Formats: sequence, C-alpha cells, structure tokens
Amino acid sequence: MKRKIVNDPVHGLINLPDGLPFELMEHPYMQRLRRIKQTGLLHLVYPGSVHSRFHHALGVNYLMNKAIETLRMKGHQITPEEAEATTIVALLHDVGHAPFSHSLEFNIVNAHHEKISACFFDDLNRQYNTRFETAKAIFNNIYPKKFLYQLISGQIDVDRMDYLQRDSFFTGVTEGIIAADRIINMFEIQNDNLVVEEKGLYSVENFLIARRLMYWQVYLHKTVIVADFLLTNILRRAKELCAMKTEITASPPLLFFLKNNCSENDFNTNPAILKHFSELDDFDVFAAIKQWIHHPDKILSYLSNCLVNRHLFAIEISNNPFPDEKYDLLSSQIKRHFNISDTELPYFIIRESISNNMYDITTDNIFILKKDNSLIDIADATDQMSIKKIAVPVTKYALSYPKMFR
Repeated sequence: MKRKIVNDPVHGLINLPDGLPFELMEHPYMQRLRRIKQTGLLHLVYPGSVHSRFHHALGVNYLMNKAIETLRMKGHQITPEEAEATTIVALLHDVGHAPFSHSLEFNIVNAHHEKISACFFDDLNRQYNTRFETAKAIFNNIYPKKFLYQLISGQIDVDRMDYLQRDSFFTGVTEGIIAADRIINMFEIQNDNLVVEEKGLYSVENFLIARRLMYWQVYLHKTVIVADFLLTNILRRAKELCAMKTEITASPPLLFFLKNNCSENDFNTNPAILKHFSELDDFDVFAAIKQWIHHPDKILSYLSNCLVNRHLFAIEISNNPFPDEKYDLLSSQIKRHFNISDTELPYFIIRESISNNMYDITTDNIFILKKDNSLIDIADATDQMSIKKIAVPVTKYALSYPKMFR
C-alpha cells in the first residue's frame, strides 16, 4: 500500500495510507479546515499562533493511530474497519467549526459545532455510498465499543493531547508541553472504558495541570477575551443591520448567514444550509470586516476598525463581580461620548463571567488502573493538591470597555 508522508512541525513525519482517509484529506470539507485558525484571534496576543484546524486534524489522526496500535499490542481487538473509521473521526472531528473556531460559535449560526459536524458525517456518508456508517456511529457515541469514542472525546483524549502540544508549540508557551506518547503507551481498556495504567499517573497529572495553565494563560488571556468580544459584536451588529434591510457587503456564504438565523434543526432539514456553511471560512469574515471599516453605520465601522487595527478595548478581570455603580458610571460616560442609546450600549461595554473546569468529575472520569486491576479516579489517586483543585470550577468576572474610559 502506498503511503503519503506529511512533515508536521509537532509530531514529525506522519504517514497517511492510501484509501478512504486519503480521499477524505482531499475533499473540500477537509480543505476548508486549512482556512480556519485553530485558535481564533489568539495571534493578536501570540503572533505565532496562526496554525489551522487542518494542522490539528492531522495531529489528532497521528495520535489516534498510535493509540490504536498500542491497544492492539495489549491484546484488544480493533478490526481494520474500526481502525479506518476512528482515523476518519480523528480527521473530521472539528469539521463543523465556524470561522475563527469557538469565537463565532452560536453567533453566525445557532448550533454547536459538534451537531454541524454530525451533519457533515451524514452528507459524506451519502457521497461515499454508506462507507461512513461506522465512523458516524463512533462519532455519535452509539458504536458498541465505547472506548473508541473516548479516544476522540473524553477527558484525556487524543484531541486534547494534540491541541495542547500544538498550541504550546506555536504560541511558545512551554507550560502546555505534555508527555503524549507516554500517556498513550499507558492506555488500557477495562469494562469497555479507556483507562490509564498506574505507571502513567504522573503523566496524567502533568496533562491536567498543563491544560489548566494553557487555558488561563493562553485561551482565556484577557486580550483574547476582548478580541472575541469585538468579533462577536461586529457580527451581531452586521446581522442586526441586515434585519433592518441596511445594505451590507460580504461574500455570498457570509451574507447568507447574516440574513438568516439557522438552528441545528435547520441544518438537519435543509441541505442547502450545510453547503453554504461548507464555503464559509475565516477569509470571508475578515475580508468583510475590513470593508465594514468604511460602512456608514458608526457602530459597525468603529468596532471593525478597533479589531482590524488592534485598537482593542480595555478589560478588567476580577475574582468577584463588578459593582453596579462602576458599570453604571462607565455606561453613562460611554453613551454620552458616542451618542448611543441603551439598546446600543452592549456593543461598547461588556460585563460577564468566565468559568472553566479542567477536570469534570460528573462526566467520563479519568480512571487509573492499579496493579490489582482495581480502578481509582485520578482525583483520588493523586497526592497533588493542585489536581484536586482542578476538579472545582473556577469563575472569574470581566468588565470591558473602550480604553479612553480607563
């Protein structure tokens, strides 16, 4: 069998076998992921972070193949069909992401990216004459071997392992470095669930701590929060103007979603919506925002200029909610300066909470397999207080507004 080789900056040389996975690599749905940044607007803080969802898909595929090989060596049966299906799931797991990844989820469309991904699986299954049935079942977590789903969507899956390493590499933030190879080598199956051998305990601890540090230092960096706020408000204003029949210049795919409110059910019932979505990427959105700098609507123009030229808003982060008095004072100053109404005020000031939980003990837990074949939750197995704290959700509060009022 011929093999295609891709040189990945994180994992090195990656082998891609001929067959359905390689056919899929060349499909427009996969190629679209080249035009969607993995980390949204993070490059405004970490300039090197311009890698794409396509890069990430290749990495997840590589780690998935390593995991399958490891489990087979330990005596667990994974058929060639199942191996191919999990490879397909690895490549397509993020195919439903909107432009700028999570930044515009539930903004351009009112649907979760995993639900849209499921629609892409259905469509590809139709295009390839039902050859995606097993991959669909694994992705939707209805396949009998539950651990195959956990490999791609669990609390210690190959998806998280790749994005931690990849985002760490491209941002230069070394706190995200993890021992992915060792964790995968410690994978085991117990009662159809993915577990980790006791020898991998410290590697799992490092994984959880690294994820926590990357979220607060990188993904939820205060400047990234401000940039996301501007981006979502720009698109929200553009949709509002379209609803008021104000002329808006944008590419056909973007214009379609600005003029229509599409829900998860709409994706399931109207194939044309998925086609429009499959043509939408970061280029559509940012090219439109550049044009909107010159739009006669002062709100759209001002916000677009702030984002394109990186004149970002100020932001304050606190462990406690901001008092109403401060918010009211800022609001009155902003309304007076920009001559805007109460309904237009939310475009210029935001007050919201930010929550994160690095290890959710209420979902599929990370279990450590002890030498006597008993299982223990990582939160109970560890002697690290920091790991126990990670299981408790953390909430912070943000207040953002134009810098002139700082």
